[in-house]
Amino acid sequence: MDRYVLDFSRIDKSSLPLVGGKGANLGEMTQAGFPVPSGFCVTTEAYRDFLEQSSEMPAYWEQLDRLQADQLDDIAHLGRIIRDHLVSVPIPESVRSDIVRAWRRAGGDHAYAVRSSATAEDLPHASFAGQQDTYLNICGEEQLLQAIRKCWASLFTDRAISYRAKNRFGHRSVMLSVVVQRMVFPEVSGIMFTADPISGHRGTVSIDASFGLGEALVSGLVSADLYQVRAGELILQNIARKKLAIFALPEGGTVTKELPEEEQERQALNAAQAIELAALGEKIKRHYGSDQDVEWCLAEGRFYIVQSRPITSLYPLPSVAVPAGESPHLFISFGHQQMMTDAIRPMGLSLLRTMFPFGKSDVRAENENTAAAGGRLFIDITPLLALKPARTLLPKVLSNIDEMIGAGVGEYVGRESFVRHLPRKPGVRTAVVRFLGPILLRAVRNLLFASPDKAHPFVNAYLRDSDSRGKKTISASAGAERLILLQDQIGLLLRRMFMELMPYPLAGIIASRLIRALSNRWLNDPDIVNVLNKSLPGNLTSEMGLLIGDLADTARSYPQVVELIRSVDPLQFRDKLRKVVGGDVFGEAWDRFMEVYGMRCPGEIDMTRPRWLEDPGTLLPSIDSHMRTVRPGEHRVKFVQGVKEAETAARQMLERLRLQPFGWLKARLMSRLLRVFRGLMGLREHPKYLMMLHFSIIRGVLREEGRQLAVAGVLEKEEDVFYLTLDELLRLLQGERAGQLQALLERRKQEFERFCELTPPRIMTSEGEIITARRKRQDAPEGALLGTPVSAGVVEGIARIVLRPEEARLNKGEIMIAPFTDPGWTPLFHSAVGLVMEVGGLMTHGAVVAREYGLPAVVGIDGATERICDGDRIRLDGTRGYVLVLERNGGER
Repeated sequence: MDRYVLDFSRIDKSSLPLVGGKGANLGEMTQAGFPVPSGFCVTTEAYRDFLEQSSEMPAYWEQLDRLQADQLDDIAHLGRIIRDHLVSVPIPESVRSDIVRAWRRAGGDHAYAVRSSATAEDLPHASFAGQQDTYLNICGEEQLLQAIRKCWASLFTDRAISYRAKNRFGHRSVMLSVVVQRMVFPEVSGIMFTADPISGHRGTVSIDASFGLGEALVSGLVSADLYQVRAGELILQNIARKKLAIFALPEGGTVTKELPEEEQERQALNAAQAIELAALGEKIKRHYGSDQDVEWCLAEGRFYIVQSRPITSLYPLPSVAVPAGESPHLFISFGHQQMMTDAIRPMGLSLLRTMFPFGKSDVRAENENTAAAGGRLFIDITPLLALKPARTLLPKVLSNIDEMIGAGVGEYVGRESFVRHLPRKPGVRTAVVRFLGPILLRAVRNLLFASPDKAHPFVNAYLRDSDSRGKKTISASAGAERLILLQDQIGLLLRRMFMELMPYPLAGIIASRLIRALSNRWLNDPDIVNVLNKSLPGNLTSEMGLLIGDLADTARSYPQVVELIRSVDPLQFRDKLRKVVGGDVFGEAWDRFMEVYGMRCPGEIDMTRPRWLEDPGTLLPSIDSHMRTVRPGEHRVKFVQGVKEAETAARQMLERLRLQPFGWLKARLMSRLLRVFRGLMGLREHPKYLMMLHFSIIRGVLREEGRQLAVAGVLEKEEDVFYLTLDELLRLLQGERAGQLQALLERRKQEFERFCELTPPRIMTSEGEIITARRKRQDAPEGALLGTPVSAGVVEGIARIVLRPEEARLNKGEIMIAPFTDPGWTPLFHSAVGLVMEVGGLMTHGAVVAREYGLPAVVGIDGATERICDGDRIRLDGTRGYVLVLERNGGER
């Protein structure tokens, strides 16, 4: 009987290949002593033997393998054919007899719940919840066998096929067991999450409860009471109007009934019961070592557990330990600040954590005030918030980077419970003053006294010298010695960069704020700054965009070069150029560009990403887009026009000021601010450029060490080095051989693939709570998508969704809708007439470049790339900060 049927008492988590995720969990909980109704599982061996009865399944498997997750019509058609076929396939006699014997031994006079249990179900990272079918109150032998057959067929429901395809589970690899469990006829049932599934708070048990069988709740037929328990106390209860309930019928099956009026708003659980159930949930969580989604029921005063599975929707916790008694630590997303929210490989995260200057016991150590979670970097700002002035100033500063981050931090620090238990770490105030003081003093000096004309030569010389020293430092060594030098270089990079470079653009930023405030006060014209922003001199990112326009203009004269740009494998592009007419001319321009900007790429803050010099696949589509949407030389003409418009606006501003009382003094002050602003704001991109110069050096060293380790057989391939941390690589280079290294690397690769599918929060706590700020009401039409206005102007046009630059196909007059942008996206700005981004703030890259180019822009619209459809006609208002869909692609309004 063991081959086809197993009782719960003989099942544990190791039984998953035989009984699937649901069956393994029920057996595991039974053996752990949790109150689980008794039952047995029909094993995957029975399912396998059942399928072998069909001669048509091999052809069906091949058809399934060809389907994509979004081919919904094809999935529905094929799924229906397979299900209709399987319900007519006979159950093998040996399987049938074993099932009947187990049923009789369990009690043939009882009713049973029959549920599907797939081998890829209720797993830590893929729940498959609700993908197969459930049959309740099954009575008698024939009902039981028919329900089992239907469960087997339900592996081929539309939703199950699509879910497997989306999550890359091979259709043949997923096997199906069937759980046969004695029915409990509850007064109340529901679902319990041992962590709040909405906020992510790990210390909050969230319970949904309704009358009758739980299927009404699971299937969405009824609203449920909500109870939340934290630390053994009921902190929330919302009593819902429960109109319907599902009840068992004496003859088998179920019926949906409308509850009497007086029952509909009756509380399903009292406080004591909610607390008791939450305590049971905590025990289940401790047993599994992870948060659980638990199905439960209450019958005759006793709670029963009918299922438990991992909660797969929670964003991973930051890897930090918070001492008992302290407030939960508050983390902000580094990716949202850097306009790159994609997952980063472990080596990229390790480099960034080493680069941060605070919270380090050693220059080569990873920063203790940063943490990795879900493949992203988060910064722990809790130590700063222990300073009372920081609780006021920091939200305002962060709002310039991302309005929703600033607002969320501001709301959270207003919680009395947070402030009361903040850690008091000595020396934080002194460290902040020592670090920021010299930077602010130099910024004020640059603002008031220093010549802006001397800034660019000094900063450019510093960049060249820093790049030269970085290369020289690592050129004379190899192996562990070189990596140690590299760690030193990384650990000092950001501190030096802030001290030497940041006072220049910071003075420009302060000047821009003063110009806006004074022009509003004296001239009632704060928006003049928008014109003054155009075509700032010396901005490296803008100059990069102009050079890409020059490349496009060079290519236009040579049709064979244009064809290569549009069709060749990017990795072969430079070699193919040598064989076409005009390739030598374009190749020289290409090489000059790569010498200056080849170390850049989209998402460049992730050092593990290939640079343009290695793979121009993300650059060539931008050149093509430029050729299709911008006239020859137009980019240069627009830039010169922007300079003239800014100079004219500045001159007119000063003329208007001179006509006012004390006008000579106002004009003199404003003239200084204008010189500083126009002279220094263009240096804003230089620190990031310097980082990329060093990232190129670092990436080259790591690839070379990875190549050597691969030759030595320590790594399977060179790129595996990016799934290690800097310290782990150092130990390998020093001769240590970690056990199970390949298993570790494989696990991290799988984790990275999973992390790529996650959407990171802007703000989260060490308890997993995701902090979401409420956006302020704006002057916007009904139905508009609200965001942060960062570049003034209104434009209407066709929305073009761009998720990755290499896939961009912008046409003239289109508005780019992107998840984020960084300098690697800049080439696309010439082709767009407006910009919408899901993340960002007033001073982030996309906003600054949009203002320089005169493009209306709105940022911070969550889910913009999904809420706006490709081809929609939209109105983008960069002055008031909204996007309105005027006409859906296809004609719908």
